[in-house]
Amino acid sequence: MLPFNVIIVIPALILYFSDYTYKTPNTLSLIISLILLSMGIFLLAWTIILFYNVGKGTLAPWNPPKNFVVKGPYRYVRNPMIIGVLLMLFAEYFLLNSVEILSWALLVFVINTIYFYLFEEKQLEKKFKQDYKRYKENVPMWIPRFKAWDL
Repeated sequence: MLPFNVIIVIPALILYFSDYTYKTPNTLSLIISLILLSMGIFLLAWTIILFYNVGKGTLAPWNPPKNFVVKGPYRYVRNPMIIGVLLMLFAEYFLLNSVEILSWALLVFVINTIYFYLFEEKQLEKKFKQDYKRYKENVPMWIPRFKAWDL
């Protein structure tokens, strides 16, 4: 699923077809939402730029990166792009106070975790061989390490 669909289209459909009623967020929820949204946009944009400039590809499955990307946030965590998406979904949750959006964010996390374990990481091991195996052994999937890792 491309980020636009996950962040905008599906949450809009979820809210449209649920019994959701908008309530103005309190100041703390608004601040948390803006912080998470800013972090998510920044992280997603940074990873897309790295895929293009370093990886010589895109996030689209029909044009994946040709080069192994271990720059920027990828030196700390294996899935910063999805973390950016999740941060934006959590921002939506705080802004809209919607349990449905929170449930969607958790489902996106679970689906991606399963997908990464069963499919994507196996493909990356085939494509980048020992480099990816070493990377996977040293860089966590979801919780960033404190010190940057170099291949």
